[in-house]
Amino acid sequence: MNFQDIKFNKTQMPKGIQAMLNFGDYELSIVKSDFSYGGKSGLYEIAVFNGKAHPVVMPGITEQDDTVKGFLSESDVEGIIKKMHLASGADPEQI
Repeated sequence: MNFQDIKFNKTQMPKGIQAMLNFGDYELSIVKSDFSYGGKSGLYEIAVFNGKAHPVVMPGITEQDDTVKGFLSESDVEGIIKKMHLASGADPEQI
């Protein structure tokens, strides 16, 4: 999946955009808003959740001691989608 294939939804609180991708047992949230890490600079923040909507740390994808990773370019987000595909063994599906 390329970044251009992602369909973002507008969010109201905080005002911005978000997309959710399913990778089998995991979900990837991609956010850009004035309150996300890097959002004011036009960059994205990601978070990974398990099937029970609990945030999880995924080595190589999120920060080592955090469940989110911010200040990501579109290219960075594409790289994370590829890593999620390899780590989960599942193709990304838009939620």
